[in-house]
Amino acid sequence: MPRLVSVKPLEGYRLWLEYDDGVKGTVDLSKWVGKGVFALWEDETRFRDVRIGDAGELVWDDQVDLCPDALYLMITGKRPEDIFPNLKVVQETHA
Repeated sequence: MPRLVSVKPLEGYRLWLEYDDGVKGTVDLSKWVGKGVFALWEDETRFRDVRIGDAGELVWDDQVDLCPDALYLMITGKRPEDIFPNLKVVQETHA
């Protein structure tokens, strides 16, 4: 899976992301603001404190972290089996 190499917070609870395979794009996280752990983002200043964690995840303090793989899928419109062909083989054998 490609690694996240850069993140920039944008207005409206959006993030611009760049991965080491050259994929770049924006994800809109506004629908999560105020829900559960994402209450932290009700102050957009806190949302802007995003950084890449030690394991490559996106983190906000020690309260919220997001999987960069899921965000990669959102940007590219791909499904997990598009990136991991063996998932398709496993799914077909269980069908």
